[in-house]
Amino acid sequence: MSESSTKPALITKVIPDSICAEMGFDVGDSIVAINGQKPRDLIDYQFLCADEFLELEVLDAKGKTHKLEIEKEYDEDLGVEFETALFDGLIQCNNRCPFCFIDQQPPGKRETLYLKDDDYRLSFLYGSYLTLTNLTEKEWNRIEQMRLSPLYVSVHATEPDVRIRLLKNFRAGKILEQIKWFQERRLQIHAQVVVCPGINDGEHLERTLLDLAKFHTGNIPAVASVAVVPVGLTRFRPAEDELIAVTPEKAREVIAQVQQIQGVLSQGKNGKKAKRRNSKSTPPNPPLSRGGEDLNPILATEGDSNPNPPLSRGGEDLNPILATEGDSKSRCIWLADEWFLIAGLDLPSAADYADYPQIGNGVGSIRQFIQQFETAFEKHQEAKVDSPRKLIWVVGNAVEKAFLPIAQQLNQIPGLSVNMVALSSRYWGQTITVTGLLTGQDLLEALQGKDLGDGILLPSVMLKQGEPRFLDDMTVEQLEKSLKTRILPVSGVEELISGAIGLATAEVQL
Repeated sequence: MSESSTKPALITKVIPDSICAEMGFDVGDSIVAINGQKPRDLIDYQFLCADEFLELEVLDAKGKTHKLEIEKEYDEDLGVEFETALFDGLIQCNNRCPFCFIDQQPPGKRETLYLKDDDYRLSFLYGSYLTLTNLTEKEWNRIEQMRLSPLYVSVHATEPDVRIRLLKNFRAGKILEQIKWFQERRLQIHAQVVVCPGINDGEHLERTLLDLAKFHTGNIPAVASVAVVPVGLTRFRPAEDELIAVTPEKAREVIAQVQQIQGVLSQGKNGKKAKRRNSKSTPPNPPLSRGGEDLNPILATEGDSNPNPPLSRGGEDLNPILATEGDSKSRCIWLADEWFLIAGLDLPSAADYADYPQIGNGVGSIRQFIQQFETAFEKHQEAKVDSPRKLIWVVGNAVEKAFLPIAQQLNQIPGLSVNMVALSSRYWGQTITVTGLLTGQDLLEALQGKDLGDGILLPSVMLKQGEPRFLDDMTVEQLEKSLKTRILPVSGVEELISGAIGLATAEVQL
């Protein structure tokens, strides 16, 4: 991005009692320059503001330019929020990944749904994933000089031909060189691998995970973590995309494969201690289970006696390579919750997720939600409603089994009845759907004509951030009118509990 494309940073909020509030800044004003430099984005803005003396060039809402001087503590915030984090525009994606969700949507919806970002700045600021295929030398230099770490990188495959096939971009084959670049500069990435059956699964997935694990070494591993995620498909995707949906059988296969690799890596990182383990030691991976049934004998290959057989590639035994002294002691590879939901298996325990390094990628988010609910619910043990009320709590059917205990606990509140309704998405053409992909049309088709009691608890993850609008552009207000009931968007466990109690005691107004 050139300086000529940089626009003044438009202010959309002034924090009360902040420096800018005291100086009379208003919504609609714009910051043009700080100490003579035009900030390209929020990163520049934060860097330039980290000073004790600032000279601001400000363009007010009426178009008049002002020069202002500010003295402050170097780490003191000015107290404004902006329309966007990118003042010089979005760096858009130049790949053509067949599994891209943007390309699996119907036409004619709001414009922002079709923006394909591949911007390293959004990756640094908000944890969005990028592919590294469109960075210029200037941008690589900026990442190094400003220490923009960690970044979140969509790897998908480390074999050049496989990654090029997935991204439809000849620049995609340099991923290992690029990760090496991060390693040499002591910068970090979090990686994700979207598994597409028949393309980057099986031996290709093993190769990818082992390649990435080699960068998980030292005190500052270049690859801090790897999330393995199942491909998500909709009925709107191109017919020639060669993609295959993940079946329960495939999900169990991938879980077993990844847990085997995790086990070998865990043994390798324990160095000499691993060699002293005998056959009676506790296995490094928890047993796979479904409703209390141990599934490991089912998943194991008949005749296997070693739960973690040696990993090999082309006849090469990779275990000695991975058992290098000085490896990071932290776990590297993580399976997204969705694998277990598709497979119909119990989720791992909370302890299995450590410090949740890939929570934004759906690794441990369900388990964390359940834990947070249990903690929060203890504070509402004495809660009750004045008169009996019935509520509907809508979720994706992928979490039906996991969230059933939550509904049961809510129903322990005297006078409150919460009916959890788990839906799949006919809109997207999915048989198993996560909550965040449910649309207004899905809810309308499933709930119209049903007894909805006194209102609906709606997870706000279904809605556009900051706006009560579903992915299909239907608004909450439109759905309320169609269903003739009150809808309360809730975010997080505290809002779910307090919302249930509050909605149950409120008068329904339409």
